[in-house]
Amino acid sequence: MADSLNVEQLTAKAEELIKKFTSDGDLKAAFLKDPVATLEKTLGIDLPDEQINQLISLVQEKIGEAGAKSILDKVKGFFK
Repeated sequence: MADSLNVEQLTAKAEELIKKFTSDGDLKAAFLKDPVATLEKTLGIDLPDEQINQLISLVQEKIGEAGAKSILDKVKGFFK
C-alpha cells in the first residue's frame, strides 16, 4: 500500500530532494536516469503514482533552473 503526503509534506519533500540532488552529483545523475526508483529509494516510502510524478516534475523543474542559472552565471563571468 502506498503512503500519501499532503501538500505541505510534498513541498517539503521536494525541497529536501532538490538540496540533496544539487549537492550530490551521483544522486542527481541517478535521478535524471531513473527518477521513480531514485525518489523511492531516497525517500524510503512508496508514494502513489500521482504524487511521485508531482515530485519528479517539481524536482526536475528546480534542478533545470539551477543548472540553467549556473551556466548563465558562468557565461556572464566570461564578460567581466
